[in-house]
Amino acid sequence: MAVGNFEFYSQCLRRNVSFRVILPNDGDPKDGEPMKTLMLLHGYNGGYSDWLWNSNILDIAQSHHLCIVMPAGENSFYLDGEATGRQYGTYVGKELLEYVRKTFRLSQHREDTFVAGFSMGGFGAIHTACQFPQNYGGAIALSSALLVNNLNSMKPGDDNGIANYAYYQLMFGDLDTAKDRDVNPEKLLKDLKAAGNIVPKFYVACGEQDFLLQANRQFEEFLREQGIEHCYQEGPGEHNFEYWNRHIGPGIDWMLKNGW
Repeated sequence: MAVGNFEFYSQCLRRNVSFRVILPNDGDPKDGEPMKTLMLLHGYNGGYSDWLWNSNILDIAQSHHLCIVMPAGENSFYLDGEATGRQYGTYVGKELLEYVRKTFRLSQHREDTFVAGFSMGGFGAIHTACQFPQNYGGAIALSSALLVNNLNSMKPGDDNGIANYAYYQLMFGDLDTAKDRDVNPEKLLKDLKAAGNIVPKFYVACGEQDFLLQANRQFEEFLREQGIEHCYQEGPGEHNFEYWNRHIGPGIDWMLKNGW
């Protein structure tokens, strides 16, 4: 088992960026196949080491012989911004993935690649899989910050206790139209279906005491209405690693069994 910090120059972010990798390199891959990949995203106000410090992700990587990549998403919601050096969505969805595939000789197939995260990272996992379905077979989304459909209620000067209007405007652009643009994963999924393109699969979970529960229920209802393959879980739990740790392993198991 190897755990390392890496740095390279990102064209998307126009600077040197760091990321962490868990590489279970003890022994040969199963059946001689290239290793599968999980892009694992942190939440708002978090960092790329959060999963290492607060979960059993090392054991999961070892038991599943799975390469896990943890990028620093800052507070970007893993979206492409208009400003130069703010293409976080393309960085995670394409540039970083291509780099680690080449560097660590990982599988090149979308069926062997998926993305997961909690809170802001849960939104990022869903959006990344929808923006780059050719790269990711599915997303594991835990307590996802699916705020985009309600942003049009915010006005200049507002603050919802997490961030202010100016922050959400920087991340999502015009808040009045955000739900109808590509920053909304529901819009991306509708477009994929309308074009007859491949659609990712989803494992979605949220605790019953989580302040984001209603938004996650609404997304699950959307997936059902659209006939998109998914697994939805609730149960007792708040917005914390105690809950996320109960679901990251089962989410990976479901994706490996049903996602591909």
